[in-house]
Amino acid sequence: MIAVTGATGHLGQWVIEKLLATHNAQDLVAIVRNPAKAQTLADKGVQVREADYGNPAALASALQGVEKLLLISSSEVGQRAVQHRNIIDAAKSAGVQLIAYTSLLRADSSPLGLHVEHVATENYLAQSGVPYVLLRNGWYSENYLASVPAALEHGAFIGSAGEGKIASASREDYAEAAVKVLSLDNQAGKVYELAGDNAWTLAELTEKISALTGKTVVYNNLSEADFAAALQGAGLPEGFARLLADSDVGASKGGLFDDGHQLSRLIGRPTTTIDDSLKAVL
Repeated sequence: MIAVTGATGHLGQWVIEKLLATHNAQDLVAIVRNPAKAQTLADKGVQVREADYGNPAALASALQGVEKLLLISSSEVGQRAVQHRNIIDAAKSAGVQLIAYTSLLRADSSPLGLHVEHVATENYLAQSGVPYVLLRNGWYSENYLASVPAALEHGAFIGSAGEGKIASASREDYAEAAVKVLSLDNQAGKVYELAGDNAWTLAELTEKISALTGKTVVYNNLSEADFAAALQGAGLPEGFARLLADSDVGASKGGLFDDGHQLSRLIGRPTTTIDDSLKAVL
C-alpha cells in the first residue's frame, strides 16, 4: 500500500493520477486535511484518510498498513520542519518501510532560503531509522508561468533572477518521477537531483511570451527588496513575497540550474520544455 500526503495539492493530484494508471485504487491512500476536497479520489476507490500535520495521533492512524509513503513537503513555509517531523515519527510508529521525500534541488548547498527546512527534514529522516529516498525537486515551470497573464497585461515580466539559468520541468514530470521511485525496489538511501533538461533565463522566457503572443513584453530585473515590494503591491502576503524574491535571487546564483538530466533518465523521456508548458498556458 502506498500513501501520499497533500494528495489534493497540485503535485499530489498528479501523483495519484499517475499511480492509478499502474496500481489498484484500493492500494492507494490519500492523506488529506479536508476529505471533502478528495471526494473524486474516494469515488475512484482510493482510500481517503484525514490527518492534520499537527496531529501525530491522526497521522499514525492514517498510516496504518502503509508500506511506502510519499511525503510531499508541506506548503506552510516556517512550519514545515515540525510538520514533517510529525509525519516521519508517525510513519516510524506505523511501520512504514520507505519514505520518499520531495526536497529541494541540491538542498545541502542551495542558495535559496527555502533550503533550511528541507535540510532539517533530510537530517531528521537520516536520524529516524526509517529507510528513505530523497527526491530533490527543482523548480516547477508553473511557478513562473502563473505570472504570464499579469506580464501580458502590463507588458513586463518582473523578477530578481538576473541571468540565472532555471532548469524547470512540469509538475507532471516530477509526479512521474515520484511514481517511478515508489514503484522500484531498492530505493532506500538514494538521492535524486531532479531538474528539467533545458534551462532558460527570465529574459528568454519573456522573449518566448512575446514571440508566441505577438505582444511586446520586456523583462525588468529588480533588486530583491523592490521585487518583494512589487509582489506585496500585487496582493501577496509579506512573508510569501519575500520568499519568492529570495528564491529569484537564489536562481541568479545558480540555485535552480542543474544539467545532470536525472529527471529525464528516471521518467524515461525528455522533460516537458518551457515552450510546451507556455503554449499550454497561453
